[in-house]
Amino acid sequence: MRIGLFDSGLGGLTVLKTLLKKYPNNEYVYYGDTLNIPYGDKTKEELIILAKKNVEFLLSKKVDMIIVACGTVSSNCLDILKELYDIPIVSILEPTIDYLNRSNYRNILVMATHATINSHIFKNNVNKNICELETPKLVPMIENNKLLDIEEVLHDYLDDYLNNIDVLVLGCTHYPILKDYIKKVVGENTNILDMSDLIKIDNDSNKSLEIYFSKIDNKIIENTKNILGINDLIIKNN
Repeated sequence: MRIGLFDSGLGGLTVLKTLLKKYPNNEYVYYGDTLNIPYGDKTKEELIILAKKNVEFLLSKKVDMIIVACGTVSSNCLDILKELYDIPIVSILEPTIDYLNRSNYRNILVMATHATINSHIFKNNVNKNICELETPKLVPMIENNKLLDIEEVLHDYLDDYLNNIDVLVLGCTHYPILKDYIKKVVGENTNILDMSDLIKIDNDSNKSLEIYFSKIDNKIIENTKNILGINDLIIKNN
């Protein structure tokens, strides 16, 4: 199976990394729209335009299905994309919402971008006590690899919530990149949910990997290799 994934930048690589580990025998095509990052502060109309361009790029690569590896697009554009394109399109949010509804968690904290939180997709679809937290500083810090003050920033965001939650949902695919930092801030006893762990696909017999970005530089190349743990990547500019 030839599977396309897209995100605003590096974040969707955390989804790709999980899929490569769990379902290695597929053809994967990843596209990161680094030219237009961040997505979290864009209007829904802007997000739809960008999401359509991303889908059409992946369609040009002859993919069989598309995974929206971006919480912001998933929460704002998924239904529109499904209506527009005659190809299976799934998001990281659908299995997450289903899992939370079936879980025993009662008090759930979702940290995500402004656009995802503003959509209230978790609060409107999960039948539990949901607390929504905008964390707009994190994606730029990750993309620019400026993590010197990341623990201080995480404490500022999270400290007021830690005694009142059963699980912390990483509602943006960039955030698993910070998982070790987040664990230090919230402690080992707080459950952390990485949405990519919940995606299920078929395992095929072919195996390949293509990675594209709309803007590329040495920092993006280095970060991509570090996130995936693969040194011999061929990363292309589109």
